[in-house]
Amino acid sequence: MSTDPQAAGGFRTALSGLTTRGRSFFAAGVAAAICAYVLGQPDLLRVGLLLAVLPLVCVAVLYRTRYRVAGSRRLAPSRVPAMSEARVHLRVDNVSRIPTGLLMLQDRVPYVLGPRPRFVLDRVEPGGHREVSYRVRSDLRGRYPLGPLQLRLTDPFGMCELTRSFSAFDTLTVVPRVEPLPAVRLAGEASGYGDSRTRSLSLAGEDDAIPRGYRHGDDLRRVHWRSTAKYGELMVRREEQPHKARCTVLVDTRRLAFYGAGPDSAFEWAVSGAASVSTHMLERGYSVRLLTDTGSSVPGPEGGFGGDSSDTAGVLLDTLAVVEHSDGGGFSRAHDVLRVGSEGLLVAFLGDLDEEQATIVGRMRQRAGGAVAFVLDSSAWASRDAVDPYPEVPAAGGGPAASGSPGGSGVNGGDGPGTAADTGARRAVRMLREAGWAVLPVPPGEGLPSLWQLADRYRSREEAGASS
Repeated sequence: MSTDPQAAGGFRTALSGLTTRGRSFFAAGVAAAICAYVLGQPDLLRVGLLLAVLPLVCVAVLYRTRYRVAGSRRLAPSRVPAMSEARVHLRVDNVSRIPTGLLMLQDRVPYVLGPRPRFVLDRVEPGGHREVSYRVRSDLRGRYPLGPLQLRLTDPFGMCELTRSFSAFDTLTVVPRVEPLPAVRLAGEASGYGDSRTRSLSLAGEDDAIPRGYRHGDDLRRVHWRSTAKYGELMVRREEQPHKARCTVLVDTRRLAFYGAGPDSAFEWAVSGAASVSTHMLERGYSVRLLTDTGSSVPGPEGGFGGDSSDTAGVLLDTLAVVEHSDGGGFSRAHDVLRVGSEGLLVAFLGDLDEEQATIVGRMRQRAGGAVAFVLDSSAWASRDAVDPYPEVPAAGGGPAASGSPGGSGVNGGDGPGTAADTGARRAVRMLREAGWAVLPVPPGEGLPSLWQLADRYRSREEAGASS
């Protein structure tokens, strides 16, 4: 976006732009004029007047200068993952008929993106332009304003500097990191993911078929003769309507469920995991929506689902870029949203759970074809001294551990029964498994792709157990 800089108001404001050199010249000129008056030296008085007037003349000339300069900014890209760099391109066009003097270009950026960039531009000819660029990088997701762009004008003698600002600014969106996930089949999803599930209206029977008017090129074998006789025009059966598989990604944003902050905290891992799963399922042809514990659903209104377009992925990533902790303490609102209908696959990223909230989350399983929960022990993530957060939590019904090994050596331990020393977190995980969830505790620093494969092993072993 281009705009013209706003001139600084008032000659008094221009005087405040005197540089150290200009102030020194003015002070020396006044001192010389006073000494010349006291000593009666007219030559010294002329020298003093010259030194004092020169900075004032530079201020007047610079103040009356009306450069018509347009500035623009371009981000490449405007949406960047955390811990990645984006390049900002600046362009200054001289749209006036006179050349500019020496210009200093400065762009205002938040401190989290790096130091404030400054550039010195030489004389710009009438109708000419100058282009510069700089890089920004943030380890923290969010939306960061860039601008406004500032121009600092100076006279040839360096006596005065004036700053004029543009009014336009842009926004850089730093989204969570997205990890590529392996293609696996989880319980509750259609064969071959969401692109192969279809619903044929013609299979409902001759009387239940929903016809439409004949169109040029329709196959005559699809003519519905009963409707043709009823309406007096040629009617054909509708084509098969695609029924896309659904996936709901639930993110726990409760403040009391997570400890610590920063790019390596448990909450940031959960947000990044939600972004990775959402993007992965969209690429597989799923209709995906993002749901938080507060009941907020994106992108569809009233709990609706989004399509598989890049626009939906952008909306989900933009939402996750600014998601913050909520002050709520439960999942009741999220549970009410899930009670609308069948939810397909449910993938949850959860923090610390007590028994009450584990019961509510456990009931969500009844509205989903399959449910996978990634549970983060925030205290272990904050201390970084625990590799196995729940070493004694058994799988539901004596099933396999998340690692897939019979002995239970892995992320979530063995198959033995719980003890009286089990913590509330262990009991919550056990309650989720008894409710039918595939629960995978997340140790500090663990990657989501490996846990995603473990979820597939859960599905395979559950199917084998059910068939036996």
